[in-house]
Amino acid sequence: MKKHYVTILAALIIVYLIGNLSAVITYPDEYKVIKTMGKISRVTTEPGFSMRIPLIQSETTISKARQLYDIAPTEIYTSDKKKMEVDAYIVWVVTDPIKFTQTLNASEASAESKISAMVYGALKTTVSATTQEELIASRDAALDKQEDDDLHDVEVQDMKSEDLEDEGGDQTQTGTETDDMSVIDENTRVISLSNKIIEQLDKDYDPEQYGIEIQMVKIKKLDLPEENKDSVYNRMITERKNIAAAYKAQGESEAQKIRNTTDRETAVMISEAEARADQLEAEGEAEYMRILSDAYNDPDKADYYLFVRQLDAAKKSLESGNTTLFLDSDSPLASVFESTEE
Repeated sequence: MKKHYVTILAALIIVYLIGNLSAVITYPDEYKVIKTMGKISRVTTEPGFSMRIPLIQSETTISKARQLYDIAPTEIYTSDKKKMEVDAYIVWVVTDPIKFTQTLNASEASAESKISAMVYGALKTTVSATTQEELIASRDAALDKQEDDDLHDVEVQDMKSEDLEDEGGDQTQTGTETDDMSVIDENTRVISLSNKIIEQLDKDYDPEQYGIEIQMVKIKKLDLPEENKDSVYNRMITERKNIAAAYKAQGESEAQKIRNTTDRETAVMISEAEARADQLEAEGEAEYMRILSDAYNDPDKADYYLFVRQLDAAKKSLESGNTTLFLDSDSPLASVFESTEE
């Protein structure tokens, strides 16, 4: 009886193992590649349950999800022979599990190595064809401003969480350096660096031959190497000072022109006003003399005027308190008193 139970238990275990080895469970976020003696026999793309022949057939799981891979920072020379430090990450996805298995043995590590080489080549070509000012302008004005759709389904590879705090570009990485390097000539061409890299990647390489698609190349950091920053910042400070000095000199020149014009106009206005005042004064004096002449032109008025003038003269001579007048008989005042006595 015991041998019978042992036999049944052993059979159940064998059936379980065979069933477990034969069962293929495909989840919604993955592909299942079934190989028969090392050759691909089928690919399961839809979620569900299927079977395979144990020991003869093997299964390989490939993720459908978008994956994020952080490539190593690199230094690249621009078209004007200036070194720039570039740090980027890549969003990629498997689109053809058969090609992915045939070319890269369904290995994410192999895929990332291949992707890194391709993106580096495209990145180097793009940066080498762009001037440093264009790169800085692109970083400050339009670098990676496109929306990242929703990256909730991206599987992160070799990237820290703080690197994704700003998915829109390199602002969290560069900090205040963005403001220090934003003095760009208004004619400088602004490009979308990420789009340029993707275009160059499609032109020079063919990621589809590996069954993968590179959806995004996002720039985390685009900056000067540390050893070059001081000299570049000093040059920029000098340029700004020169610009400020030029504006100041231009302003002082314009101010002096305005002052000269104002002084000249003021002098002319004062001169004209003084001339007008002299003219009015002369006209007033002439009118005054005419009025006097008209007033005393009559003999009776002339005698009366002479009499009043003589009285005024006598009054003024007595203002000192002296009540005695000594007058010459020929004096005009004497005639006044002589007239009074009569």
